[in-house]
Amino acid sequence: MIPQDWIFALAGGLLIGTAVSLMLLTNGRVTGISGIINGTLSPLKGDTAWRWLFIAGLFAGGVLLRLFYPASIGASLPHAKTWTIILAGLLVGFGTVLGSGCTSGHGVCGISRLSPRSLVATLSFMASGIAAVYLFRLLGVYP
Repeated sequence: MIPQDWIFALAGGLLIGTAVSLMLLTNGRVTGISGIINGTLSPLKGDTAWRWLFIAGLFAGGVLLRLFYPASIGASLPHAKTWTIILAGLLVGFGTVLGSGCTSGHGVCGISRLSPRSLVATLSFMASGIAAVYLFRLLGVYP
């Protein structure tokens, strides 16, 4: 970590906090990415345009970051086996259904609203993630 990295982390945190606050104030909704995506898969009339725009904004943000600061994306990604990426995706999907939300919904929005359910959910998925990384490294699956 270089000395000015904390500025990027602070700026990112402020942007995320501002974005989820604006979503709650203007749309009355929690910014839970899994819930937003789920709403596009089982759409209700009049409730999909903002979801697609939100998802497009996530992709556009990544593209812009890659254009203007290419070293920030993909520079230090480990080379994982395809089956581990698929397994990880399935487990994350299962976890978001089981936990009724994801890191953005529970970890960012829920904890900031002092939700006990979100605190338990966030502690659970953080502990599970730490255990998975430890186990995968122990087994030699993940570098």
